[in-house]
Amino acid sequence: MLQRTLTGVMACAATVLTAPLAAQARPGIEVQLPTATRLTVEGPLVRSRATLSDASIRELLQSGFPARLHYRVELWADGRFFDELQRSVEWDVIVRFRGVEQTYEVAQVVGQRPLALGAFKRVEDAEAAASRPLRVPITAPAEDRRFYYLATLEIETLSVSDLDEVERWLRGELQPAVRGERSPGTALTRGIRSLVTRLLGGDRRQYTQRSPSFRPGADAVR
Repeated sequence: MLQRTLTGVMACAATVLTAPLAAQARPGIEVQLPTATRLTVEGPLVRSRATLSDASIRELLQSGFPARLHYRVELWADGRFFDELQRSVEWDVIVRFRGVEQTYEVAQVVGQRPLALGAFKRVEDAEAAASRPLRVPITAPAEDRRFYYLATLEIETLSVSDLDEVERWLRGELQPAVRGERSPGTALTRGIRSLVTRLLGGDRRQYTQRSPSFRPGADAVR
């Protein structure tokens, strides 16, 4: 639907311009480094794109299966023989369609903190909320060596066994998680590795992006 919308808007433009726009609508994840002088005090800006553009995802959403967007960002150091993992951060975004209200609910879980991102009538608006940029709290040490960030996005649907727990969490019934007595990340992702229902005939969608290498404090990246 998103692809058709973009195509329609640009129908009057030259053909040479429509191809890049179509490519931009493909699902994926992007990593933007901070400025060279901020590399040791600020993490990268990570954003996803077209996360709900696939027809299979939208059909599953409208059938009552929430979509889970799992993000993982890693900081790596270039090694002589093997690269070395320094730190990593993970978070989830849950998108659920409520048939009665005809709205898409979007919620984010970072660490042990759940955050409702809103309820939307259009799937495109829910996609925008789910894909909003996030400044990742991983900074590189002030060392004379090269580093890079590796970002991964996994998109999958939740199994039938997870639906009840997502329902309760979205209604606010998992209050211990909100009060810090129970991890909402655990509540939402328990058993996630053994999900029954997957996207596209049983496969999980995964997208990866590596940032340019950089040396903290250097004036340029490559």
